[in-house]
Amino acid sequence: MGLSAILSAYLARHIAFWLASVFAAVTGVAFLFDTVEMLRRSAGKAEIGIITVLQMSVLKLPHLVQQILPFCVLLGATLAFWRLARANELVVTRAAGISAWQILAPAVAIALLVGVVQITLFNPLASAMLSKFEQLETRYLKRSVSLLSVSSTGLWLRQSDAAGQSVIHAGHVAQSDMSLHEVIIFLFEGNDHFISRIDAEDAKLKDGYWDIRNAWISSPNKRPYYMAKHRLDTNLTLNKILDSFASPETLSFWQLPGFIETLETAGFSGHRHKLYLHSLLASPFLLAAMILVAAIFALRTSSRAGAALSISGAVLCGFLLYFMSDLVYALGLSASIPPLLAAWTPAGVSTLLGLTALFHIEDG
Repeated sequence: MGLSAILSAYLARHIAFWLASVFAAVTGVAFLFDTVEMLRRSAGKAEIGIITVLQMSVLKLPHLVQQILPFCVLLGATLAFWRLARANELVVTRAAGISAWQILAPAVAIALLVGVVQITLFNPLASAMLSKFEQLETRYLKRSVSLLSVSSTGLWLRQSDAAGQSVIHAGHVAQSDMSLHEVIIFLFEGNDHFISRIDAEDAKLKDGYWDIRNAWISSPNKRPYYMAKHRLDTNLTLNKILDSFASPETLSFWQLPGFIETLETAGFSGHRHKLYLHSLLASPFLLAAMILVAAIFALRTSSRAGAALSISGAVLCGFLLYFMSDLVYALGLSASIPPLLAAWTPAGVSTLLGLTALFHIEDG
């Protein structure tokens, strides 16, 4: 017997209500805790007021929502299935010959739809707001400036000291030894007084200086001259430069492929951004897997004591899956495992766990 359209719609509405309710509650708690943390970080900084703190918390909220969404789906689905079981609606439905798979179909469809909307529509908004948040955080809390920009024309770097600042452009980069090729360096006294330009074949980052080869140096009202070797002092390190890249979370799902291509064209590794892109692609399937895991804890429970056990089990499972996801993601960042494997492992493991348990419940 097939699941009727009326029953499918009823189950979909019931599950959507509980997902939305849990999502609203958890999001509110996350916003509250994040705001308190912002207030703690801003304590003692007279230039940042309560309005700015609230603005920063609001800007960061969509990013937090993406992080807590799988847990919200897991807990919301557990509560929805338990309410159906407690009202004996699942018993009546199963007695009518409807399988667990047919009962789960509307919930899985909702989870997949939410996941697709998340990565295609919500993620661009979240990334734009997080980028603005990081600008405010840098301005008020970290008090630092961006050192680097990567575009289709190559790499741009900025370094400064007490005497002034330098702006470095390179057409191509070898990240392994931080060698710049097709180099142009603009030297400024103070912030904006141009003093000279260096055009060089390449420059290599050493400990405390740039080792520049085959350089032509030109200054206003002076003839250019050639130097086979030239040294330019710097306080930059490879780690400082890599940390200045735009974080993957500030780039939308639609921007990531182009940015990865730009990084690799410039000579940098796009590994971190590829990992994040694949984790976004896997998110709809992870949400669907949360539905299957929730069903393990709720489909056979109807009593109040059983409800407490089901919810506790779902919460514990959620934390375990979160820990596993973080562990696998860290292994992916360190290149210990391929980014494709790191991104898809949480969704794959959760799906297999849910399917195995449900086969046992359904077929005994």
